[in-house]
Amino acid sequence: MIEVKDLQFSYNKNEFIKEINFKVEKGMIFGFLGPSGAGKSTLQKILTGLITNYKGHAIVNGVECKHHTNAFYENIGVDFEFPTLYEKLTARENLKFFASLYTHQTRSIDQLLESVGLQNDADKKVSDYSKGMKSRLNFIKALINDPDILFLDEPTSGLDPTNSRMMKDLILLEKNKGKTIILTTHNMEDATELCDQVAFIINGQICAIDSPQNLILSHGAKQVTYTYEDNGFKTANCLLQQISDDERLHQLMQQNKILSIHSSEPTLNDIFIELTGRTLL
Repeated sequence: MIEVKDLQFSYNKNEFIKEINFKVEKGMIFGFLGPSGAGKSTLQKILTGLITNYKGHAIVNGVECKHHTNAFYENIGVDFEFPTLYEKLTARENLKFFASLYTHQTRSIDQLLESVGLQNDADKKVSDYSKGMKSRLNFIKALINDPDILFLDEPTSGLDPTNSRMMKDLILLEKNKGKTIILTTHNMEDATELCDQVAFIINGQICAIDSPQNLILSHGAKQVTYTYEDNGFKTANCLLQQISDDERLHQLMQQNKILSIHSSEPTLNDIFIELTGRTLL
């Protein structure tokens, strides 16, 4: 669905996007992870046809982005981090207006509103919406044309845990329908849970690309931590692959002195810091 080859872009004389290459298959959730200023938003603007003076190739749904026509937007949906809504209109009026911009049959406005819990506020002006309500409305606005490809920028930002869970469930539902989803996020938990593949972007370059699980397993060893009773509570650690050599652990288990035991592994955030030397903030 998306193929990027030797992509380069500069805002001035200094190269900003540097020789980026990747592919996104149909039905995949692909995540871009990187700190502010790394090039994520610029890359998203290229893939959505907002920046066309790039070098190399950015092909989305069979269309070279620099040569797109208005028909290009019939099959993509975009949810920017900051809502792009008409605040003097109601939620329903916003969705009706954006639906009118497409030539083909759009999705049910009532069903979309219900999916994000806004059915009872459908006729309220968006100016009276909270930040979280605007985020949810902006998300379903991106779904109104039933797009083949969905671009999401920080879709759970500003949402409480309940609405964040609902949003992630809706994203997975779209994936199950065969949609291809590009996710830009600072939230490593979201990326680990949702993404089939992630790309770490730093200084306009991709420094790693793989599934979250492969990145975690290939860059860190699982560790086992156990707590036991020996004249008070004590804690010890060993590597999972060396657990059979831990004589103390075996002895404590035979004596029923183990109080707790669990394994842990590096998080995606740990791997990002290891590979880039940067945090996502």
